Amino acid sequence: MSIIEIKVTLAYVDPMVVRALQIPSDIRLDRLHLSLQAAMGWTNSHLYMFEAAGATWGVPDPDFVGDDLPANKTTLAEVIEDTGVDAISYLYDFGDNWEHSVEIVKIADETPGNLYPRLIEIIGTCPPEDVGGPPGYEMFLEAMADPKHPEHAEVKEWYGGIFNANTPPADELRLEVLKLANRWKPKRKPN
Repeated sequence: MSIIEIKVTLAYVDPMVVRALQIPSDIRLDRLHLSLQAAMGWTNSHLYMFEAAGATWGVPDPDFVGDDLPANKTTLAEVIEDTGVDAISYLYDFGDNWEHSVEIVKIADETPGNLYPRLIEIIGTCPPEDVGGPPGYEMFLEAMADPKHPEHAEVKEWYGGIFNANTPPADELRLEVLKLANRWKPKRKPN
């Protein structure tokens, strides 16, 4: 099995939020979505879509006939092979509009004994859910950083405490990705 190393960057936020993962090439896009949710720290509370070379993949909506291809029937390797791209777009939460660039860094053989997906780099804390997208996140950070800001107490209470954009919960994020790897690991064949 091939392993694809990806670098995921959340667009339009400062400070930067970046994750690097090693993903099996045959991972379906619905599982890639769950891997990105775990690695970023999102709560999987909203719809999502992948886009590459004008094609889109997402969750089929029985009430809407759209052009999205089903994410649960397409693998990351198929997207790369069919489109020839070295980066895809991942959009999470169509209201807040969190855009992620998913860059294909390299493709290599798997390392025996490793479980995949595997979170290998973590930079920055993911914004809170439902904060209002990048503009809302910017206002959230301003209010959170200034105790004299008129919305400081309200924002702090809404979030449930202090928010540190530069110190992500690395152990928690790694554990969430590891849980997925354990759940999806290939079953051993009986002897």
